Amino acid sequence: METQNTYNYKVVRQFAIVTVAWGVVGMLVGVIIAAQLLWPELLPSVPWLSYGRLRPLHTNAVIFAFGGSALFATSYYVVQRTCHARLFSDGLAAFTFWGWQAVIVAAAVTLPLGISTSKEYAELEWPIDVLITLVWVAYAIVFFGTIAKRRIPHIYVANWFFGAFILTVALLHVVNSAEIPVTLWKSYSAYAGVQDAMIEWWYGHNAVGFFLTAGFLGMMYYFIPKQAGRPVYSYRLSVVHFWALIFTYMWAGPHHLHYTALPDWAQSLGMRVSLIHHPPSWGGMINGIMTLSGAWYKLRDDPILKFLVVSLSFYGMSTFEGPMMSIKTVNALSHYTDWTIGHVHSGALGWVGFISIGCLYYLIPRLFGRTEMHSVRLVTLHFWIATIGIVLYIAAMWIAGVMQGLMWRAVNPDGTLTYSFAESVKATYPYYAIRLLGGILYFSGMLLMAYNTWKTVVGRRPVEAPIPAVAAAHA
Repeated sequence: METQNTYNYKVVRQFAIVTVAWGVVGMLVGVIIAAQLLWPELLPSVPWLSYGRLRPLHTNAVIFAFGGSALFATSYYVVQRTCHARLFSDGLAAFTFWGWQAVIVAAAVTLPLGISTSKEYAELEWPIDVLITLVWVAYAIVFFGTIAKRRIPHIYVANWFFGAFILTVALLHVVNSAEIPVTLWKSYSAYAGVQDAMIEWWYGHNAVGFFLTAGFLGMMYYFIPKQAGRPVYSYRLSVVHFWALIFTYMWAGPHHLHYTALPDWAQSLGMRVSLIHHPPSWGGMINGIMTLSGAWYKLRDDPILKFLVVSLSFYGMSTFEGPMMSIKTVNALSHYTDWTIGHVHSGALGWVGFISIGCLYYLIPRLFGRTEMHSVRLVTLHFWIATIGIVLYIAAMWIAGVMQGLMWRAVNPDGTLTYSFAESVKATYPYYAIRLLGGILYFSGMLLMAYNTWKTVVGRRPVEAPIPAVAAAHA
């Protein structure tokens, strides 16, 4: 029975379980649209299952349903454990769970129906945006209220990253979603032209920078030391990592708009800031990996550590690749190609997906009174299947993207294009098949996780952990 002398694990359990469920759904939709790119007539007579409507459903399901639920689960767990305090308000915490699920269901209904603002990562119409705002305000109250009532003077660095993610996403959502309602399900952006594009990609890039990076770095700074049984390699570096990353990420959005109507100075500024934020990103990656100093042997037998450490490898790779692709001369080749798709998915599947999966494999048994998952061998199998899937996916997209860029730029001696666009599509076709195979493998791993989770929790009584009577230095 939950009391004020125990942590609120109920809402953590709820978010953890739905994270697995939404992960299966999001990856399934991804497999479907990957198949549609290979076979365009796969679902020809069903408009709400067309690629144009399923693609935003896929991105919203993976980012906000899967990734968002993972962030809620882990941040609620970490802030309680590191503050030695129960969540600020059980009622508001419950509202964030049910409100967030309502947002996800509303997205799952409206997007296939074609109800969309058409803004990348912000397609949901204004009534849903209002609900998102209410849920997010409640989330902030619960999180920062818990920190305010903490029984440990120090605020652990993971909470710095979670807090920055919560505050910045609130700012991004409110500014980018400013819109003028016309009907219940139709609105128009409050901005126009190039200003609308600039604000959209200020939001879009920082959705990656804060929703998909800062919050997950909060996971990294708690769960890797816990699973490895080692302190963070350098706490000072973690603080430097925080301030450097938080400052630089906010200004990188213009690199999405190279060679557009955006003023050239803004494009160049976005490129330079993108290059500047490479060192702090790698500083965080190195800090996480070096936390295993003296404990590398654990990787042989611990599949959870495999997920967590390999996620950092993908984080480092993605945060090297992103600034490189922001360089104008590189971007001239990569823009509008599948190279960008490979880059996005190395971050989404490798970094966000792997660290979320690793944290859930840590959390779920503990929330249900077990020391480990039902089958550790299935966790290991999941790791290898998903890793092979990611490598196939991103390698295919890298090769396809560079090939596309080179074909589009090729010219004959007389100045005419060497290849038609249709020829570049035909040349890309085999790589779409490899991408589909990689996606199927990653999705299969999520199915294994869902089965393993079911076997772990079925018939188990949820556990509640007592809050220590005397505050200790660490959780």
